[in-house]
Amino acid sequence: MTSLVDPAAPAPPAPRRAPGPARRYRLAGLDMRYSPYLYIAPFFALFAIFGFFPIVYTVYVSLFDYDLLAGTKEFAGLANYQAVLADAQFWNATYNTVGMFLVSTVPQLLLALMLANLLNRTMRARTAIRMGILIPNITSVAAVGIIFGMIFADRYGLASWLLEAVGVDPPAWRDSRYASWFAVAFMVDWRWTGYNALIYLGAMQAIPKGLYESASLDGASRWRQFWQITVPLIRPTILFTIIISTIGGLQLFTEPLMYGYGQPRGGANNEFQTLAMYIYEQTFTGSFRYGYGAAMSWLLFLMIIVFALVNFLMVRRSVKGDAK
Repeated sequence: MTSLVDPAAPAPPAPRRAPGPARRYRLAGLDMRYSPYLYIAPFFALFAIFGFFPIVYTVYVSLFDYDLLAGTKEFAGLANYQAVLADAQFWNATYNTVGMFLVSTVPQLLLALMLANLLNRTMRARTAIRMGILIPNITSVAAVGIIFGMIFADRYGLASWLLEAVGVDPPAWRDSRYASWFAVAFMVDWRWTGYNALIYLGAMQAIPKGLYESASLDGASRWRQFWQITVPLIRPTILFTIIISTIGGLQLFTEPLMYGYGQPRGGANNEFQTLAMYIYEQTFTGSFRYGYGAAMSWLLFLMIIVFALVNFLMVRRSVKGDAK
């Protein structure tokens, strides 16, 4: 009898065996071990391209006498850093930056703390008010700068008119150092107070209500409850906002630039020129000193790191104190 199977035909493939329990366990272990790294890899890839590489390249450029307009580049070593540290205008910009940071940040965080305490109480239209205080933060910075530049105009500004109405001679808002600081700080506070208030409000709502009820039964007033219960319990949040405000304050650029009508000099005699404005002026306008601007940028970065580390140590000490 003739066989129906062709002996020259290839043998059918063997059926695939399902992975055993040991193999499945190994695959699950690899998935648990390496999947988190794959999930966060896009962030670190973008950070390496747009964050880490510019920092490293700035250090490299700062070691050269680099003319951005001519395209010439000669190795200069630490000469740019020595020139920056001997530059009186650099220290003037540093003084303006730190001064405007203090004038704007301290009142801003205090007002935000008080505003959050009011919003934490029961009141009508509480949700609408909470949404309303965030509107300045979503407004265009350029529009804010233009509007406040008109408010603090030297001759026909609203601020000058109000001062004259009460019999006070208005200052030269752009030719006086401290008057210009106040104007820029007012602009920054108007924009960021509501944002910080909502952060404080979120921390306040996490405090157990029973603590306030017990304090009320003991006869503590609302003011005493605020300083002895609310503020100590949200201390880490307060220090967090200090860190964020410090980083933003030392990088202050758009508000004073728009206040000075787009001129990076910051007034006729650099009354309100910040470090970021001076870096922009030296790098992209006039002299086009790319290496010099890179050296200043790196020094500003180190300054921010120092302030951030100081605040971090304060947070760590505060948390340890609360734990004890």
